[in-house]
Amino acid sequence: MRVLIATDAWRPQINGVVRSLERMFEAAPDFGVTAQMLTPEGFRQVGLPSYPDIRIALASQQQVAKRIAEFGPDHIHIATEGPIGWLARAACLAQKRSFTTSYHTRFPQYVAARWPIPESWSYRFLRRFHAPAAGVMVSTATVEAELREHGFERILRWGRGVDLSLFHPRSASVLDLPRPIFLSVGRVAVEKNLAAFLSLRLPGSKVVVGDGPALGDLKRAFPEAHFLGAREGEELAAIYASSDVFVFPSLTDTFGIVLLEAAASGLPVAAFPVQGPSDVFAGSNAAVLHEDLRQAALSALRLPREAGPQLAARHSWQSSAEQFYGHIRRAAQAARQAPVQSVTAFASGRGAEGNGRARSPA
Repeated sequence: MRVLIATDAWRPQINGVVRSLERMFEAAPDFGVTAQMLTPEGFRQVGLPSYPDIRIALASQQQVAKRIAEFGPDHIHIATEGPIGWLARAACLAQKRSFTTSYHTRFPQYVAARWPIPESWSYRFLRRFHAPAAGVMVSTATVEAELREHGFERILRWGRGVDLSLFHPRSASVLDLPRPIFLSVGRVAVEKNLAAFLSLRLPGSKVVVGDGPALGDLKRAFPEAHFLGAREGEELAAIYASSDVFVFPSLTDTFGIVLLEAAASGLPVAAFPVQGPSDVFAGSNAAVLHEDLRQAALSALRLPREAGPQLAARHSWQSSAEQFYGHIRRAAQAARQAPVQSVTAFASGRGAEGNGRARSPA
């Protein structure tokens, strides 16, 4: 089976969307899939307004349709709602081709954090984008409930994972700073609400790992904090394991892969009781979720560090890929059996939650 994954989010960006899609691409052969990425690479690009480090493609529908035809996919998955996503969607509709989508980012809340645009307008825009899809993949039950409340249909569950071979507790520390060390990792942008963390009265040290458009302003506003820039791989894993509490101040994330990375590293988590942290840590003793983030951070110091790895062990990229390619295979089979009736049957939920591992090519 040949699967094309269309996304506006790709390298050199470092974020949860890119990490998830990279993992799905790498896992494709395990499921009898030949995958190809359709990204802004190879197209003329321009910096995103207010976030120039993110490059968006200046492509035409004809160019995207040509890329699709050259690969000849059995199924197309559209991961983002940017220019690549819209152009791939248009090509699918023009060719009467079934496709799936995924919802990674709470754009209504992100947009509202930057500009005075009502969330209802953004939801209307997103509903239009996802409406023709055979299924819309979301990470958690909370995201599913939120989208259903706003009129989305044909929602499928696709969980996320963590690399346990990379993120795990370590005995040596790479951070020579006063303790306790409170760490935050992620994109340094206004919607991540980092000021809520950096303004807290906490003992020890505050450390931020990541890059983004708000970095300069935050450095000037909080000179006592330690900004380490973007880090990846072993270097990032060692920083997690060297810290004492992971503070996640975001109010808008749909999941937060960094939460699993912190937990796998044996790092207790402090966060607001909102979508994302509430889903990841439900029923666990690996985090303190509280409306008072300072109280959460201080209380997290007393949590057992072994609780995080126990929770993270239940979230593998292997099971995530099983869900992802399971949904795609069923959608493609439904489209082949009856282009209209069976796609509707698939999208209504029959077989939507199965996680069986399909290895043979369709």
